Amino acid sequence: MKHLTEQNQNSIDRAKAVFRQHGGTLQTMKSIRLGIHPRTLYAMRDTGVLTQLGRGLYRLAEAPPLANHDLVSVALNVPQGVLCLVSALSFHELTTQIPHEVYVALQRGAAAPRIPYPPIRIFWFGGSAFSEGIETHSVEGILVRVYSPEKAIADCFKYRNKIGLDVAVEALKLYVQRKRKRIDEIIRFARICRVERVMRPYLEAMLYTETSQRRFRFGASAPA
Repeated sequence: MKHLTEQNQNSIDRAKAVFRQHGGTLQTMKSIRLGIHPRTLYAMRDTGVLTQLGRGLYRLAEAPPLANHDLVSVALNVPQGVLCLVSALSFHELTTQIPHEVYVALQRGAAAPRIPYPPIRIFWFGGSAFSEGIETHSVEGILVRVYSPEKAIADCFKYRNKIGLDVAVEALKLYVQRKRKRIDEIIRFARICRVERVMRPYLEAMLYTETSQRRFRFGASAPA
């Protein structure tokens, strides 16, 4: 019995090392492919070595808490998806909204994923509206796909009837106020999403205001 206990502990120690090498979080199937026996995995769960984040998704209890727990869970369970709309805005700190579900874009025609947690809201994008503007960020050691700030803003104007025009306008305003901004990229994605005519008046007004404020700040005359 003692030998069996030591053997189990050795298996757990090896499994913990595998988890650490992969950012502390693994899916059941991937952990098995990496050599962790299901019996060891469930023993780790039952003894509190692992925390279950969702169905088939585990994280080392000793690992630092996930700052973006829901985003990591979605990235692992829906690897073909891209964080979009309010979730992308939140990731880029371009909204005061607190998303109660994770917004995910999928290629049009893809099957809707079924995951018990977290709650997700699927949007199907087609062509370049799906493939353009995807960034990959490492979040707690897990690669998360998310649309760039400029693409996320354009998407919000496109889906303004579903998420609210105020959300899109606020995001654009926060973006324009940044020191580093790529207006040419905003316009490019507005064209891809076919919302240039909708966005341009807001963008031009915000840029005019931002320029005027900068001139006043440096003691220049106000524009006529």
